[in-house]
Formats: sequence, structure tokens, C-alpha cells
Amino acid sequence: MSMNEHNKSSGFGQDFALLATCWATVLALVVVLCGCSSRNKPAKEPEPASKPAPIEVKRTSPTYMNPVYPGSMPDPSVIRYQGVYYAFGTTGNQRTQDGRIFTLLRSKNLVSWHRVGGALLPPSDDPRVQYWAPEVTLNDGMFYLYYAMGGIEPEKFELRVATSVSPEGPFVDNGQKLGDCESNRFTIDPFPFRDTDGKWYMFYARNFTNYDATTHPGTAIAVDRLLDMTKLAGECTVVVRAKHDWTLYQANRRMDVYDATFDWHTIEGPCVIRHGGKYYCFFSGSNYQTTRYGVDYVVADNPMGPYTGEGDQPRVLRSLDARVRGPGHHSIVPGPHGHSEWFVYHAWDPNMRVRWMCIDKLVWTRDGPRCEGPTWQPRPLP
Repeated sequence: MSMNEHNKSSGFGQDFALLATCWATVLALVVVLCGCSSRNKPAKEPEPASKPAPIEVKRTSPTYMNPVYPGSMPDPSVIRYQGVYYAFGTTGNQRTQDGRIFTLLRSKNLVSWHRVGGALLPPSDDPRVQYWAPEVTLNDGMFYLYYAMGGIEPEKFELRVATSVSPEGPFVDNGQKLGDCESNRFTIDPFPFRDTDGKWYMFYARNFTNYDATTHPGTAIAVDRLLDMTKLAGECTVVVRAKHDWTLYQANRRMDVYDATFDWHTIEGPCVIRHGGKYYCFFSGSNYQTTRYGVDYVVADNPMGPYTGEGDQPRVLRSLDARVRGPGHHSIVPGPHGHSEWFVYHAWDPNMRVRWMCIDKLVWTRDGPRCEGPTWQPRPLP
């Protein structure tokens, strides 16, 4: 930076020359100080290419509307870690853009979601393999992703587990299945639960072909102890079987693998929380493609049961004709401020092409837990 000099010998003389010299000194000092300030505050380094763009939550309204994620996000599993929510969704036999399995999202407020990529490195090269119902938890600094793998043979899925040091993955399968105590060929929807004493349990859905006058054949829920995070104790017990008509999946369903025809019922998607000293196992029931699909619960005094109180209808969350179809298979997470609990669930788009991710508040009433949904109009933010 330069300064014009006007201290000519005529008119102003030596006084102006002295004044000009002083101003030049001051301006030079200002330039030096500005240069130090710039070096002390360098420009922000760009994010590495391997990391997703930062999340910027900018809300101009005190409300939200469902869906909070209008992409395909079946069976959403949501955890909160260091103030950030991470959601994992089923991808079937498809891959995310990074070649992984299970859609992975993140959010700071349960409403604005950013797509991170995929979670699981494919454990098989066979493109026919299906991957369902991811469920993620944290224990002793390690993240565990439980899921169901199969679909090549009829009614054949097994439970698997993968690990990662970060909730954003990549998760790597440990190479072993979590075996049902009766070697059931169809096991899906794993849900790990840690009790207040630190002991872990695994809830999951499996097939039951036996039935009687009060219990229907079909998919239902069992529980077993986890000896560690990758091995079951082999002491599985029944949590809930289908006893009511609303859980019907398909009448006269021919299942050649069992060489029989059934009025098949479905209870799936366990989600367990402890409230008021009791254990509530929420589940989704009926055919996920219909308006009969919804959420109910059973309750027990111990994680291993016995569980009672199954409803004759989906009391917690149910479809609304012409508005919301097939809501269910949910997670329950605390709100951003820790003063509320929220259902995070899937529901079909109007054209029945993808299952969106939605949220609504969980409330505890004298009649038991209820979800304030499904909603499709503006609601107060979490």
C-alpha cells in the first residue's frame, strides 16, 4: 500500500513535510497490524473429501411435518451419540452409492436429516442376498450393528452382527451368525436391550408353525440372553404370539418349506424400553402392505418375561385410511432436550413405492403407552 506525497517546497514548507511523515508512519503500522490479524485467523480448512458435508440445522418454523425423511427408509433404527442422531434403514439387496448396505442418516434435532451414505460392508458377493432391519447399539466404546441376512431360500434368514468404532461405519460382519436356540430357519428383526444391571438381552422375531385354539401360527417374538455382544445363551423364551385377528398377514398361505397351508399371522419389529420398573416390548403386527399394520405392546416385570397384555388391536400406532398407511417397525429415542420420548417409524408414501421415515411423540397414559400419531400436519418441534 502506498501514499501520495504532497510536501512540495512551496506553500507548506517543513511543517507539512513533518506531518506527512507522521501519517505515513501511522498507515504503515496499520498495514502491519492487519497483516498479523489475518495470519492469526487463517481461512477454515475444507472438509476432507471422505467426510460428509457438515449438518446445518436452520429452522424458520417452530413446527415439523411428516415425513421427516421422504426417501426410502424402512425399519428405521435410531441411536443418539454425542448429541447427534444416527438412523439406519433397510436396503434389501440394493447398495448405497458407496457400495455399502443400509442407508445411514444423521441429524441434530430428529427433523432435519442428512444422508451420510451406507453403514455395512457387504459380507457376501451374491447380489441376491437380502439384508433387513438393522439395529445399532453401543457398548464399551464399540458400535454393534445387528441385522437379518438371507432371502435366497424360502423363509430362510439368520441374525448377524457387525462392528465399527464409529457410528458412521464402516461396519464389518464378524463372520458368525447369532443362532436361535431351536435352530429356527427364519429369524429376523434383532433388537439388543441393556438392563439397568448391565446385562444384555436379544429380542427377535422367528417363525412358529405350531398353534392351538387360542394361538395362531406365524412370525412372533422371542428373547434370549446375550453372553457377550456376539453370542446368545441358547435360552430363548417366547415373548408374544399372535392371538388376535388384527395380526393376520395372509389367509390360506401355502408354505411349501413347511409342507402346509396356514392362516399366517405376523408379529415383528420388537422395540423394548424400561418404564416405571416394568419392561415394555413394543411390536408391529399384521401385513406391512395393508392398513391393518400397526404397533402394540406387551409388558413384564423381567426382561425374560413372562409378558402379558397383548391388545386386540394396534393400540399404540395404527394406519389412517387415505392418510397414513402401514406405520410401524420403530425406534424410541429421547428428544433433543431430553424431556420427551419419540417414535421414529416408517410409513408408506401415497403411491406405495417407498416407506418414508416419520416421527411422533410417545406419551404415557393411564391406559398405557400411546403414540401421538401418525400425523401428517404441522406439529411442534421435538
